[in-house]
Amino acid sequence: MIRKTLNASRLQEEVSRRIHRIHEIVEDGVKIRVPRPQKQEPDATGCNWTMKHFGNAIGYERVVDEVLRSARAEYNLSDTDDAKDIHSLFGD
Repeated sequence: MIRKTLNASRLQEEVSRRIHRIHEIVEDGVKIRVPRPQKQEPDATGCNWTMKHFGNAIGYERVVDEVLRSARAEYNLSDTDDAKDIHSLFGD
C-alpha cells in the first residue's frame, strides 16, 4: 500500500480525530493530548515517523496504539516544514 503524505500538523490532527471518535473515549469524556509526529528513518514497513508521550492516555494505551498503528500504515510525514506551508498560503 502506498502511503499518503501529510505535514506534521495535519498528521497530528488526523491521529487526534481518530482517537477522539473511539466510542470508549467519547463515552468517558476523555481528552487525550496527541503529540507532534517525530521524523525518523523509515522502519521495516517504510513508515518515517512516530509519536510518543500521549497525554492523559492512562488506561487507553491499547486503543491509542491501535490508532497509531493504523495511521502509521496509511501515512508518511512529509519533508515540508509546516511554517513553509503557512507562508505559501500568503505567496511568500
